[in-house]
Amino acid sequence: MKRIGYLLFLLLITLSCETKEPIQFSEKVLNDTFIDLNGNKMTFNDILDTNKEKTIVLEVWASWCSDCIKGMPKLKALQNKHKEVAYVFLSLDRSHDAWKRGIEKYKVVGQHYFMESGRQGPFGSFAGLNWIPRYMVIDKNGKIKLFEAIEADDKNISEALK
Repeated sequence: MKRIGYLLFLLLITLSCETKEPIQFSEKVLNDTFIDLNGNKMTFNDILDTNKEKTIVLEVWASWCSDCIKGMPKLKALQNKHKEVAYVFLSLDRSHDAWKRGIEKYKVVGQHYFMESGRQGPFGSFAGLNWIPRYMVIDKNGKIKLFEAIEADDKNISEALK
């Protein structure tokens, strides 16, 4: 009997330790501010509203990130395969100039925003940004369909876009 109780206790602990990926953004994240290419401040909610009724592939990247640059061909292949999707890029570059030069240099096509609050800000903390590139898929209603992928050719991205 003690053994069954112990096993049930272990099972309960194991199940309670599982972390569920969020399906929606918190108010704090929605109010986090970003800078667009024209220097305008926008909230994350504004970015979602701009893309209402569209599925979004979101990438957090930086022009100094070698894995981000190496992944560009995979990203371009994804964009060619899923032209109906909005591609939103959030930059962790160290400066606006480096960010803009990176977009031009690597010919990154999509909507671009600079993460003013950085990795430790509301969006970065919510996403648990411990590695970039980082991809999310957001559905047409602004709900998170895929919370985390680190490669543009991750099968979970393709699944989320079906």
